[in-house]
Amino acid sequence: MTLGTKLAWDDTVLPFQLDNADIRGRVARLDGVLDGILKQHAYPAQVEALVAEMALLTALIGQAIKVRWKLSLQVQTKGAVRMIATDYYGPDDEGRAARIRAYASYDADRLTDAEPFAQLGEGYFAILINQGDEGTQPYQGITPLDGGSLAACAEAYFAQSEQLPTRFSLSFGRSTERGGDEHWRAGGMMLQHMPKASPFVAAGEGTGDGGLLRPADLVEGNAEENWGRVNILLDTVEDLELIGPSVPPTDLLVRLFHEESPRVFDAQSVRFGCSCSEERVRQSLSIYSAKDIEKMTTPEGRVTADCQFCSAHYDLDPKTVGFEAEIPPEGPSS
Repeated sequence: MTLGTKLAWDDTVLPFQLDNADIRGRVARLDGVLDGILKQHAYPAQVEALVAEMALLTALIGQAIKVRWKLSLQVQTKGAVRMIATDYYGPDDEGRAARIRAYASYDADRLTDAEPFAQLGEGYFAILINQGDEGTQPYQGITPLDGGSLAACAEAYFAQSEQLPTRFSLSFGRSTERGGDEHWRAGGMMLQHMPKASPFVAAGEGTGDGGLLRPADLVEGNAEENWGRVNILLDTVEDLELIGPSVPPTDLLVRLFHEESPRVFDAQSVRFGCSCSEERVRQSLSIYSAKDIEKMTTPEGRVTADCQFCSAHYDLDPKTVGFEAEIPPEGPSS
């Protein structure tokens, strides 16, 4: 597809609520964020598609949870794509942008021409929440890889771990700006039924494979009717409406859900951002002795480290790292 210049609603997540259906949601559009993530690596197309889908899910879920520090999504598998990891860092202050980073680990020789999700194989999908508060324990929930997409895995996670009916509709792919280069772009919508309407259903009693819970297992009565109606409306959305550029998120909500009394809130901007630093590298090496550091030293007499997320390269004097460092650290060297 061909797009014009950057749009005002690119790289934002718009929260909304459907007052007549007790349903809340998010609309996300990612452009520069995906470019920032994917340009760090030369991923094959199937891997790029999986990372794009994962980044879009991360933006939607991170804003919905309103994480104060970090939300992480991870996929671990026995397939050709061994791992996908994303991080969402909540904004430091009101009105500031959230930050997203992502990377994938894969075996190029095992990739096939099959669709992206088929590259994963057996494994699990995990969500980890760390609020960063001293004395609090990070939260982790996992669900099997199932349903044909990462979005379906995320829906199963919310049904199974949170007893919260959740639905995603995502679109992502390469686009070309007029006079510009081809790049990845993504857009999507997330729906969640308000928690008060969800009955308790025991694990293993769902309608999914192996008794996994599905969103429809968690609603009944009026809630079931509302959930079904809104999902039917969501099924009418077109890929270009999710990605843009012609339909702003607010107009899309009115087109889809005008009878549900949609109400929007302040949009959250997101950008690509990595938390790596020389200080963090030095901290990770501080547990090693001088003998251990010697084993890590290159033939050129340096200790090096590369960030998997942003490809930053750190080159350090071995005498300045470890708990037996002989001299103070040098200045920044990435």
